[in-house]
Amino acid sequence: MFLACGDALFDMFARGNGEPGAITLDGRIGGSPLNVAMGLARLGGKTAYFTKISTDLFGERMMAHLASEGIDTRLCLRSSQNSTLAMVALNEAGVPAYAFYVNGTADRSIEAHELPALPDQVQCIHIGSYTTATEPTASSLVALVKREAAKRFISYDPNVRLAIEPNAQVWRDRMASLVGTAHLLKASDEDLELLYPGVSHETLAKDWIAKGVRLAVVTRGGEGAIAWNASGAVGQVSGRKVDVIDTVGAGDTFQAALLTGLARNGKLSPDAAANLNKAQLTNLLDFAAAAAAITCSRRGADLPRAGEVQFPEL
Repeated sequence: MFLACGDALFDMFARGNGEPGAITLDGRIGGSPLNVAMGLARLGGKTAYFTKISTDLFGERMMAHLASEGIDTRLCLRSSQNSTLAMVALNEAGVPAYAFYVNGTADRSIEAHELPALPDQVQCIHIGSYTTATEPTASSLVALVKREAAKRFISYDPNVRLAIEPNAQVWRDRMASLVGTAHLLKASDEDLELLYPGVSHETLAKDWIAKGVRLAVVTRGGEGAIAWNASGAVGQVSGRKVDVIDTVGAGDTFQAALLTGLARNGKLSPDAAANLNKAQLTNLLDFAAAAAAITCSRRGADLPRAGEVQFPEL
């Protein structure tokens, strides 16, 4: 079983209607780790989610949506605090710009004493995005993965959102605190440029691996992705050509596909991920890129299902 933890929000897409004094909003459930959970479930993985979800209108829709996707919500906490909302404007290339409404919201309020005992069948825990950088949830999720890292595979995607936590040093400190715990660390080139301008991806990846990461992946949008692992293997793929509607959820799809590809091939362990060879890494990245391209061809975080992809052999 996969367990994703953290963000739970609604993306509110702004639609122009020609009137300067009016905005039409199209709400879609979102949040990076929640999207990863949906991607894992759609690709056939047994998946659970842990976060704190509001009892407001948005929270009730979140619970219903998770259930409809077959995601186990038994570990979710409920709260009267409001749901996080993200206002999304898309540019002509379909790239989103976000404005977040986050003060005092449910998913940012998890306390350490609220962390659950995990079922034995949980094999992998995934965390990431703003709930790893905003307190008290951030420290609570770090405590969870540090508690569980010796017996479960830990996946981390910083998915930096400076609109929520504008201090880049907070994000750098969080990454530094997790590179000795996460077995898979995936980051986008945009995130790395924000946090480590001018530092090469290879330099960063090798530093993470020296500190304990077993598999490091950098996604580069339309340019593809590159991966390094602890045995010294390097895999690289080019981007897939697709008519882009928007890129919302593309990185989360990539993450879900990486984890699915590892799990389906019996490689979802620190040692196995560390010892993939170049061909295996390349096949894994190619699968993840193909899955992400499907999401880019659709509106919002509409991640692919198992019948739409060809699973890799590693």
